This record gives sequence, C-alpha cells and structure tokens, in this order.
Amino acid sequence: MKNYFSINDIDSLDTWVEEAIALKQNPLTNKDLGKDKTIGLLFFNPSLRTRLSTQKAALNLGMNVMVMNFTGEGWSLEYGDGTVMDQGNSEHVKEAAQVVSQYCDVLAIRAFASLKNREDDYSEKVLKSFMEFATIPIVNMESAAGHPLQALTDAITITEHKKANKPKVVLSWAPHPKALPQAVANSFVEMMQQMDAHFVITHPKGFELANHITKEVPIDYNQDNALKDADFVYVKNWSSYHDYGKIGKDSSWKITEEKMKHTANAKFMHCLPVRRNVVVDDKVIDSENSIVIEQANNRTYAAQLVLKKILEKQ
Repeated sequence: MKNYFSINDIDSLDTWVEEAIALKQNPLTNKDLGKDKTIGLLFFNPSLRTRLSTQKAALNLGMNVMVMNFTGEGWSLEYGDGTVMDQGNSEHVKEAAQVVSQYCDVLAIRAFASLKNREDDYSEKVLKSFMEFATIPIVNMESAAGHPLQALTDAITITEHKKANKPKVVLSWAPHPKALPQAVANSFVEMMQQMDAHFVITHPKGFELANHITKEVPIDYNQDNALKDADFVYVKNWSSYHDYGKIGKDSSWKITEEKMKHTANAKFMHCLPVRRNVVVDDKVIDSENSIVIEQANNRTYAAQLVLKKILEKQ
C-alpha cells in the first residue's frame, strides 16, 4: 500500500482491526520503525482529533513531525493544468508537492469540500494532485468526499464494543446549523459494507448520499423505525448531495433519550466535534452508553496502523 486514500485501500478490514487493537495494547512496539523518518501534515482546514492523533501515532512510531496550516501559513495553491497564474494563487501544486517530497518521507493532507460544486469536490483535486506529483506516500486525513482514518477508527470501536456477532448498526442523519460535507458518512458507509453487521441508514428525504456510495444499503426515512433494536447508533449530519450543499435543520431528527429507548440499549457514536442539544441531547452524549471519547482515542491507533503499513513498505 503506497497511499491511504480511501477505505477501499484496506485489503482485509477484519485483519486491520485486529492489528490496530493489538497496537493499542502496546503502542510503542514499533517505536524504531519510523526512526529518522519525517511525516508532514498539511492542513487546508481546521482539526483537533485528526491532527493530534496523527501526530501521536507518528511519535509512537519514532517519526519526526512537521505541521503546516495552509489557511494562514502557506501560499495559495493552483491546481489547473496550463493555467496563466496572473490572479490570486501564488504557487502551483506541481512544485509544492515535489518540494515537500524532498523534506518528508510521508505526507498527510486534510482538505474539505467547498460544497459549492459537487463535481469539483468529488474530483478530489487536492488529494489527487498531491498523489500525482508527490514522490512519497500520501495519507488522507479527510478529503472532500471521504474520511478513511475516521472510518477505520469506527470499525475498531464497533469491534471492541459489539456483543453480537452481527450487530445492528444505524447511521442516522442529524440537524446542523451549517452545511457539512458527506465525507464522514461516505467512508462510514463504505466501511460498514465490509463488516458483518445489519446496517441501516436513516435520514429525511432529500438527504440521500451518492448512489455509488450507498449501493444496496437499506435506507429508512422513519428514524424511530430505523433505530428499533439497534446495537450502535452513529450520528452525523451531512448536507444534501443531490441539492448540493443544502443545509438540513429539521430539529425533529435530533437524537434524544426517548429515541434511544427504541434501541437495544445501543452505544452512541459520533466522530466529534458535535453541536450539543442540536445534533444530540446532553443526556445521550453524557450517558454511560456514549462511547465518543473512546472512539476519539482510537483515532491514534487507526492512524498508527496506516503509518506502520506505509513505513514497512519503504
């Protein structure tokens, strides 16, 4: 595996999850694997868990870490081929990717969707441009249409907490005051298609994810019905894919204590950050069935496993 771009770069999800859980038991087992190696983290958007967990993962492997926030520190990049650069962008990705490749051994990038043009976002121009012109491995720390590190984290978390061999997992849409990308939901769906589980997606009509992502996954427009007998409830907002970027504020979809009573005493999951009392009530996220903090902790071991596999190929 040269790059970790999507959840589909995992050759065996069950094996990867087992390896990640083993790493969690002894995070410093491979502390010399990354000796004298450097990872560069490029952020085109804000981060807390992704940034710190990836840094921690690299440090556990003995790597040096360099971080750059393009929002305030880097030159604005141009991605077009043959562009006459007489406007705002100061540097072309062709040079930027090759230059960074001389400084680092691995490059991890975070670049959100703009939610203005669906075709442009789903073309993944930032990640794919770096993958084309860089000469080192690229790790996706969330792109316009996917968040494979989060999805691997979620697989680890579900595996650790599941009581049934084939648990019922529900991905539920939730309201939000601003438009959010489909990235987390997309990768979660792709991940769940590789797990042995009863998986259902629930959301209001008009907020369907891309057909090429959901494929044959059942979709229930009745949230209460979908939640019935669930073992895990994963909650996430996403803006409309078809009416691209449209915000959903229907407060009746907020996860409440009453709604969780429809479940089989389900574990509550969310990738964080979360808008309390908009997406989910305090009583749910603060309950003993909430595993969001453990879920966040697993971000380190998902990233560490990905970096370990890349370093082992160098």
